[in-house]
Amino acid sequence: MLFSATTASKDFNFRKDHDTIRVKDLKTSVDFYGSILGLEQISNGGLGDHIKWLQLNNGVQLHLVESEEVVEKNKGVHTAFNTDKLSEFMEFLRFKNIPFENWKGEKNTITNRPDGVKQIYFQDPDGYWIEVNDSKI
Repeated sequence: MLFSATTASKDFNFRKDHDTIRVKDLKTSVDFYGSILGLEQISNGGLGDHIKWLQLNNGVQLHLVESEEVVEKNKGVHTAFNTDKLSEFMEFLRFKNIPFENWKGEKNTITNRPDGVKQIYFQDPDGYWIEVNDSKI
């Protein structure tokens, strides 16, 4: 196949497939992502018991790999989800005793982005940062 100067990456029609994270306790992480974010466990393609695949209702997957490897966590590197029920989700987090904060680190409050989107941040059992916002993408 020949490519020309006008070929652009958009011509490949990329779509989000999955993210992979390393976790210390696979069962704890599977339970967290299932019970807090509603991800459904699916077949892992025969990759072994140390790997679990989870899926959102739009087909995007999160792959969890059990490992003792330490990964540095930083709020600037996070996974983001959106919902049209952010207020209700915040109440759910409070009910589950999962602390959340805004970008600045102020507890139990939201960030109001300049474009009007509201967002919160919290951490999974391994300390990975998760953003949930009310974007209408």
